Amino acid sequence: MSILIELIGVSKTYGEGTAAVRAVDNVNFTAHSGEWIAIMGPSGSGKTTLLNLIGCLDQATSGQLLIGGTDTSKLTRSELVRFRSETVGFIFQQFHLVPHLTALENVMLAQFFHSMTDEKEALEALRQVDLADRATHLPSQLSGGEQQRVAIARALVNDPKIILADEPTGNLDAENQRVVFDLLSRLHGEGRTIVMVTHDENAGKLADRRVHLEHGRIKELLVFSAEENQDFDEVLEHLWTRGEPGGHVESHSFTAVQWRKLLNTMAGIGLVTVTNGEGLFTAKGEARARDVIRRHRLAERLFRDVLGIHDEAEIEASACKFEHILSPEVTDRMCSLLGHPDACPHGSLIPRGPCCGEKRVLDSAEAQSILSGIKGI
Repeated sequence: MSILIELIGVSKTYGEGTAAVRAVDNVNFTAHSGEWIAIMGPSGSGKTTLLNLIGCLDQATSGQLLIGGTDTSKLTRSELVRFRSETVGFIFQQFHLVPHLTALENVMLAQFFHSMTDEKEALEALRQVDLADRATHLPSQLSGGEQQRVAIARALVNDPKIILADEPTGNLDAENQRVVFDLLSRLHGEGRTIVMVTHDENAGKLADRRVHLEHGRIKELLVFSAEENQDFDEVLEHLWTRGEPGGHVESHSFTAVQWRKLLNTMAGIGLVTVTNGEGLFTAKGEARARDVIRRHRLAERLFRDVLGIHDEAEIEASACKFEHILSPEVTDRMCSLLGHPDACPHGSLIPRGPCCGEKRVLDSAEAQSILSGIKGI
């Protein structure tokens, strides 16, 4: 998965001297091709300024912005206009439709600034957002949600590599928000790269990666929910078992679009690398996968050998629950309770843990304690 957008020490300052305001402050940031990134943070944190820099609507005071390997700071004004029109499609909170032009003509306007107008292509862009039947309507004859979809069609008509969205549902009701986000999700599933500014936590969760800005600086990648971490573990478990010779391959429950999105997110946080759509472990991802597999297979042995459960579906469901919640300490104690087994009930190897070198076995009181704790979870 190639890097499409790269910011290196980028700053944007307005004003001079003591009155100067640094809206973006020494930002280092990358986005991969096909990735959906949400830029989040409070009002005044620099989100829109950062988006405008990425979209070449503004130029950095210092630092480098590379898009597809092109250093945009070295482009002349006319080259920058051309590069922007060929590379980026914009979706704004304010729809910015020309009121006396029809929906079709508003889409064709983007073509005019790119090269030449093509009514057939513009109509196809409207068809992509399910508005071909409203092509001859003026903005005043369209609902807010329909106007935003026209704006999305306008962003798509020149087939840009990058879609930049600034609070794309900020002026919409809940139903039209859902329609627009479904549309963005579909575009992402087709491989579009999306960078979206939003203050909405639920909107942010749709993205592969969430970046938090504060006072013009990237503070953190937002913490993922327990459900999201479980999805990551399921992917890691599948990749692990798929790489075992003759092992029991764990299935996964994701669609092709969900799988791709998860791989992109996990690549962003350093768990995998992605090559030709295939996920490969990083050292960090392999270590986490080993821990997940170990917990899962030890839990399978526990339910079969100690708790006397022999129904495979029940064992699997229970093990899936435990693989996400057991601490390393409890996992080691469970391994000691079971006598440090080599394989799970399917015969697949159980990765060794720190306790296995000692081969310590729990006494009866310790065993009863851990069993009581596990039964109570």
